[in-house]
Amino acid sequence: MDIRYFNQVEIPIGKITLNGELFIPLKAQAIIVFSHGSGSSRFSKRNQMVAKNLHENNFGTLLFDLLTEEEDTNYSNRFDIDLLSKRLAGAATWLGRFPAAKNCRIGFFGASTGAASALRVAAIMPEVFAVISRGGRPDLAISELPKVHAPTLFIVGSLDYDVIQLNQKALQQLTCEKKLEIIPGATHLFEEQGTMEKVCVLATLWFKKYLEPAEILKKEVC
Repeated sequence: MDIRYFNQVEIPIGKITLNGELFIPLKAQAIIVFSHGSGSSRFSKRNQMVAKNLHENNFGTLLFDLLTEEEDTNYSNRFDIDLLSKRLAGAATWLGRFPAAKNCRIGFFGASTGAASALRVAAIMPEVFAVISRGGRPDLAISELPKVHAPTLFIVGSLDYDVIQLNQKALQQLTCEKKLEIIPGATHLFEEQGTMEKVCVLATLWFKKYLEPAEILKKEVC
């Protein structure tokens, strides 16, 4: 695969700096920013698996830590959706100004509590063109959901009963293009064999549909 950019990056946001990894294939037309859940980081194996699959389909990815190491020692910070949302918005703004990301559309992939911050930011940033929530808690962004204009996909495991109900209620609040996909046999963390592979397929199809420029899609149809 030809690569336009691949490196560890430092993202300045206010008085702090967050660490991340930016990967942009040469032919990338869009970059997916990951917003991980509580207690996770840019090293999340599940998010890295999704990212690798996206790379193979010519999508760029930004995996980064929403908290500094010191901040992460304070357990309450992991559930501070306001703080996490500000960090995600700051990272998306930084990415939009990064030279190698020029002219690339931006999408969000949020997991667990990270999905709430992804939806909150999508509600205020028109630069976000698509959102995916994996095992997410969109109910933590319930008041902002009607303001989300980016096409949004909820992915939930069939055995994650409480989260299914929360996602169903949240889906009713969305006025944008929306869909709920339930993965058979999966629990909250999608640890069961083959379930993350299904997440990867759904994520790729959603981002291809809503992030690739219309002229590219038209050529593929022709």
